[in-house]
Amino acid sequence: MTGLVSLVDVLFQFYFYMILVYVLMSWLPNVRESFIGELLGKLVEPYLAPFRRFIPPIGGMLDISPIVALFVLRLAQNGVYAIIGYLS
Repeated sequence: MTGLVSLVDVLFQFYFYMILVYVLMSWLPNVRESFIGELLGKLVEPYLAPFRRFIPPIGGMLDISPIVALFVLRLAQNGVYAIIGYLS
């Protein structure tokens, strides 16, 4: 089971950093139009879209939905760890 926990940890960490990089890319002009920006968008936007639908930007500009999405991702990671621990 240790190998499974390690794999789950790597996958969650990788996705966490993908979201973080994608959000930071919004601060730089024209970076999201690059190949990597578009690839990250295709992988990250489906997860971020529900959060953006329910959490409006603050003041019309500040989007805090990625922060909530990262928090929920961590909760899901802990839930998967609990399930794996229960099964072993």
